Amino acid sequence: MSDSDAEVWYNNGLRFQCTQCGKCCTGQPGMVWVDDDEICQIADYLEKPAGEIRLFHTRKVSGRLSLTEFANGDCTFLDPETRRCRVYSARPRQCRSWPFWQSNLQTPQSWQRTCEICPGSGTGNLVSLEEIERRAAEIVL
Repeated sequence: MSDSDAEVWYNNGLRFQCTQCGKCCTGQPGMVWVDDDEICQIADYLEKPAGEIRLFHTRKVSGRLSLTEFANGDCTFLDPETRRCRVYSARPRQCRSWPFWQSNLQTPQSWQRTCEICPGSGTGNLVSLEEIERRAAEIVL
């Protein structure tokens, strides 16, 4: 039986509409994993060399690349004035898949905690089980 065949608490889908509030781009320190393709997409979007993005906006952690963050927890690409992502159209898979991370989907309570910090979670368009599972499978945290 595949995961999609199993009954999950969010079997009928979940509501989500990104408000671009920036709350998922700040807070406690963490990792936003990126690969070479994502670095190149960001570089192309910003019209910068990929090496510059790698040098100034990533760090190596346990053999993988993660975006850097400022001391206050803001992502390197969160605009401090507008509080919006400067690379939203080219943001990494991990960012695109938010809030459909396994940690947020474990229980109704974990989803409720996500809704409390993310104003787009629990509101807006209904996202189907199939789409939730597709997004959740895109990343390995």
